[in-house]
Amino acid sequence: MSDKPLSLINVSHAYGTSAVFEELSVEIERGEFVAVVGPSGCGKTTLLNLLSGFLRPTSGVINRQGTTRMVYQSDGLFPWLTVKENIALGLRHLRDEKARRAQMKDLLELIRLDGFAGHYPHQLSGGMRQRVELARALAGETDVLLMDEPFSSLDYQTRLRMRRMLVRVLTERPRTVVFVTHDIEEAAQLADRILVLSERPAHLIKELRVGVERPRDPTHPTVVSTVKTILDELGLREDARELSAVK
Repeated sequence: MSDKPLSLINVSHAYGTSAVFEELSVEIERGEFVAVVGPSGCGKTTLLNLLSGFLRPTSGVINRQGTTRMVYQSDGLFPWLTVKENIALGLRHLRDEKARRAQMKDLLELIRLDGFAGHYPHQLSGGMRQRVELARALAGETDVLLMDEPFSSLDYQTRLRMRRMLVRVLTERPRTVVFVTHDIEEAAQLADRILVLSERPAHLIKELRVGVERPRDPTHPTVVSTVKTILDELGLREDARELSAVK
């Protein structure tokens, strides 16, 4: 299997006459954590849908190897199923009941919800529901996780905890990750590489490699300098200064 499970070669995409991307080329390496940031509406979610195969590009080539699973902004848990039953949906490929039970036990322990197997989604906090969603996506032998702003609906403290949880989970169960976020700090704290997209029709305006091992503190000098670089690329540095002054 290739060491680049995802790649886009001169990909363009449009909705009718509205161009989203024009000749975008990106390669994702196996085991890499790539964050995608850019202005609202620039096509970040469209990029995930192209990578997943849900959408076909207007032109260009997308190469995809292995299995992919999506984790969405709003968790996709079925409210009538328990935590255990929701996660079990990701284990349907396992025919052996003993293997399914063992995987379930490992996943519940991994997300630290082994005492909540019988709870329903409405009985859980937002962060707990996202942990269940993550466990379901990790179930089995998924090669690639495509994550669409999975923590954006959570409060800041819960987002910080979820970032630490994600780092720990990926250390134990490595995956290739493409992570769309509006949160520049989140991208700098989590990613190996950050792709900064322009306004539509989107193109790659900056590619940053964060050469610091995870876990990273939000106040780490490299995280802070990466955030500043992205703000500059997006023309938001002055806005950020004004907001800080107001606070």
